[in-house]
Amino acid sequence: MNLRDQQIPKMAVNLLFILPISLLLFPPMGLAYEEEGLGRLPIVVSTWPFVDAVRVAWRVVDDGLSAVEAVVEGCSACEDLRCDGTVGPGGSPDENGETTLDALVMNGATMEVGAVAAMRYVKNAIRAARLVMQHTQHTLLVGEKACTFAISMGLPGPTNLSSPESLEKWNKWKEDGCEPNFWKDVSPSNGCGPYHAKRSVGFAEVTCPKGLEGSKIDRRNHDTIAMAVIDKMGHVAVGTSTNGATFKIPGRVGDGPIAGSSAYADDEVGACGATGDGDIMMRFLPCYQIVESMRLGLEPKIAAEDAISRIAKKYPNFIGAVFAVNKTGEHAGACHGWTFQYSVRSLDMDDVEVYTVLPLTSIAHRPWTAMG
Repeated sequence: MNLRDQQIPKMAVNLLFILPISLLLFPPMGLAYEEEGLGRLPIVVSTWPFVDAVRVAWRVVDDGLSAVEAVVEGCSACEDLRCDGTVGPGGSPDENGETTLDALVMNGATMEVGAVAAMRYVKNAIRAARLVMQHTQHTLLVGEKACTFAISMGLPGPTNLSSPESLEKWNKWKEDGCEPNFWKDVSPSNGCGPYHAKRSVGFAEVTCPKGLEGSKIDRRNHDTIAMAVIDKMGHVAVGTSTNGATFKIPGRVGDGPIAGSSAYADDEVGACGATGDGDIMMRFLPCYQIVESMRLGLEPKIAAEDAISRIAKKYPNFIGAVFAVNKTGEHAGACHGWTFQYSVRSLDMDDVEVYTVLPLTSIAHRPWTAMG
């Protein structure tokens, strides 16, 4: 037997010794997620007690389908259920009495995003958003052209998105002099339009009077389902769907279809979902900030509170909320101006659980920096 033949069995023995140690130190990705997640994965997290929508998403992801599939099915269920009247068709009329839809889906594995905004005549907003992601190189389609695209891709339409309830609400608003509304510095200052600019406003004159920010916003007239799912493979996805602010100016788009504002996902970190006054929140991209804060090592609770505090520092009366979930399934929420609830279903739960979050009041702004 030559020297080379003697070395082969010795190398095999060394490999048998080294391989188990290397698996312990550097487990395959699937094993790593199972151990780090402490039994929490897969997981579904959603704004508000939209329990039925979370159950639908859970069944999908628990059956082994992808996070994207689960998010789409969960948000679609909420659209069908018309959750709180602020998701799907039949709610939140604009100034003209019409209901339009916004939605977004984001794949945290590829960072692909599909979204639709101010979409008319098609009720399946989250499915339209997914079609944008699947079949175009774009991120966002809007208005009637989003409707045309969705129908061409096989979704039902055109459909009247108004309902007897939404039209009744709109008629009552008109009888009340079109108040409240979203106009400012216009004439007439009271009553219905058409509106015209009252005067030219210089930059030095622009102010945000305290007491106005968020004053027209509450859960019943301005809400979003934002949902995050981490599947059995550790892949992350988020989705949102909303019919926007009640009595909004036609053409208005809030934060619902804006990646980084209403929701954000990254397989390497986790996900975030948001709800509230989208006109204010989209100026701060809170979900992008939360995910990046978690990337730097902040736990979800601190990351969420920091994002909300930054907004509150500029807009002390704004109303909004976020949830954050990291890639191991640890989750938390933060809110300002209202009490927030979010729903969770994970492997260690028998059914959906609803968590209540009290509004931030006296905590310092940017709490993670205050910790030194």
